Amino acid sequence: QVQLAESGGGSVQAGGSLRLSCAASGRTFSSYVMGWFRQAPGKEREFVGRISWSGGLTYYADSVKGRFTISRVNAKNTVYLQMNSLKPEDTAVYYCVAALTWPPSNHDSWGQGTQVTVSS
Repeated sequence: QVQLAESGGGSVQAGGSLRLSCAASGRTFSSYVMGWFRQAPGKEREFVGRISWSGGLTYYADSVKGRFTISRVNAKNTVYLQMNSLKPEDTAVYYCVAALTWPPSNHDSWGQGTQVTVSS
């Protein structure tokens, strides 16, 4: 397994942008499908998007499609979540996950999360 650490969260006004990073330890990063999830207060964790091991395929939740972009640089063991046109409903703790198969389970590698707050 890999260990993951997210960064880049913060507070931003509606319409603004943030870029989250997820850095992974280990030499097998390129073997993993990488995904982003989020959890808002009082709500269940929800899928945001994922990217294939090569970076050639991405898939997004309808709620973020066209606004969020996932990318990865395997040479840096890092996956990114570029978030544009942010809305207050995007406020949540964002988690990255590394999984060999999809969907991921709680037994896969999850980061500790980073808070994103969008004010109106």
